[in-house]
Amino acid sequence: MKIKNIILGMLSFSVIALSSCEKTFDQLEKDSNRAVQVPASLVLQSIELNVMNDNGRPFSGEMRYNQFYCSNYNYYANNEYNLGQMPNQYTTLKNVVKMEEEAKKLGLADVNGYSALGKFFRAYFFDQMSKRVGDLPMTEALKGIQNTAPKYDSQKVIYTQILKWLDDANSDMTALAAKGETISGDFYFNGDLKKWQKVVNAYRLRVLITLSKKDADAELGVKAKFAEMLGNPTKYPMLGSNAESLQFVWNNFNKYPSNPDNFGFDATRQNMASTYVGFLSKTQDPRVMATCEPAGADLKAGKLASDFTAYRGAGSGDNIDDMARNAGLSNGAGFAPGIYSFQNRSRYYQTYTGENTFLVGYPELCFNIAEGYARGWATGSAEDWYIKGIKASQSFYGIAEGANTMTYSKSGARDAADLVKYSVNFNFNTFYEQSSVKYDAATGIEKIVSQKYAAFFMNSGMEAYFNWRRTGFPAFSSGVGNGNSNRIALRWIYPATERTANSTNYTAAITSQYAGKDDINDQMWLIK
Repeated sequence: MKIKNIILGMLSFSVIALSSCEKTFDQLEKDSNRAVQVPASLVLQSIELNVMNDNGRPFSGEMRYNQFYCSNYNYYANNEYNLGQMPNQYTTLKNVVKMEEEAKKLGLADVNGYSALGKFFRAYFFDQMSKRVGDLPMTEALKGIQNTAPKYDSQKVIYTQILKWLDDANSDMTALAAKGETISGDFYFNGDLKKWQKVVNAYRLRVLITLSKKDADAELGVKAKFAEMLGNPTKYPMLGSNAESLQFVWNNFNKYPSNPDNFGFDATRQNMASTYVGFLSKTQDPRVMATCEPAGADLKAGKLASDFTAYRGAGSGDNIDDMARNAGLSNGAGFAPGIYSFQNRSRYYQTYTGENTFLVGYPELCFNIAEGYARGWATGSAEDWYIKGIKASQSFYGIAEGANTMTYSKSGARDAADLVKYSVNFNFNTFYEQSSVKYDAATGIEKIVSQKYAAFFMNSGMEAYFNWRRTGFPAFSSGVGNGNSNRIALRWIYPATERTANSTNYTAAITSQYAGKDDINDQMWLIK
């Protein structure tokens, strides 16, 4: 009897032990090290970083497409418009959905700071994608396994929705800011929705200008929306200075792309482009001296650094081998003073912080308002806003009335002893009275867009290219160096995943838009 009790006790212990082991296994299977909930604030930071990273960093390939600088050494890069596949932002958009879901889990109301920002991010990323390719999956997209083959929406439908998202975001932020609500995790404005609201409205003006070729479309109502925004500053507050811009501030961790770590030959295998340098040197604009160095060959010939004719760029369409020789490179291995300007190595290679990068900038806002007035969308002075835009951009580079101290690197060394300082006097009224600068109605659009181009230098992603594609200003350099039969491409192609995972809808989209061919030279609805 005692033995039977011992055996039963052992069996009971075994069952308990096995039960205990089974419970422990279940707990391990759930992975206690994995967060059950990702804070909305953390997801927001990832999205905000992608706003900077995914659409054109300073001194990137996109900036060559903007014709701000050229590659002169084809081992590393060239100046061909191989735009390739559209940057796929759907992963980031899924994070926008996740951010909104996590905000609701925190117990926030349906309309909250994260949902308001979510509308801006949706508008931003769909705008960035659509103006690269055309039609896109939108209304049926971002539904996960519920719809793995979403149909495409027309570009007109997409831009109608973009404008609505931005308008709704503005209204939401007005209500939320009135209640004193903020958000966590925001490294641009520290959660201040009033500051975000101004960016949202500046971006909406950008979208309206993007739609300039469709300003007669009654359904889109581009003119009426522009007039409403400019006529009601209480409802639609706007950026008022460079400091209020949406801008990325670089630091010793997120380093400016040109920095002491890649100084040296990296600085000489790329020279400045004539589209940018030629425009500024022709108008005797000191911004060219802030951003560029005088050409070595001109200095050797006796020109002073204060001489605007010493600043020259290469044509982005030039043969790259010719460009390398003229830049002073010998098979990419040596450097001698060439006939082209380099980027200002004093400004862009001395520190890790470089200069702040506008994503949605105040100078652009000024020029967009000027362009809308010049097109007759509302009553206002195009010239006043044109002047504000020029002054704001020059102020960003520290250009002031009177004497301005400029610096360049004499031989390319980075030490202080190699830096040369010189003085340039500047008077805005004298500068502005030049016929090539002064506003007049007959050439108003050209002058506004060209000055906006100069203000886009190394910021705002591909907006300089998109404005050229829309207006033809300023004239871009084209030729053998562009590839593509000497042409500048007009669009990207769709991601390969669309051709494989969503082939039926992809085929229908390129058939309706481009006669069945996903061609980089075709015109999309937006620019017809």
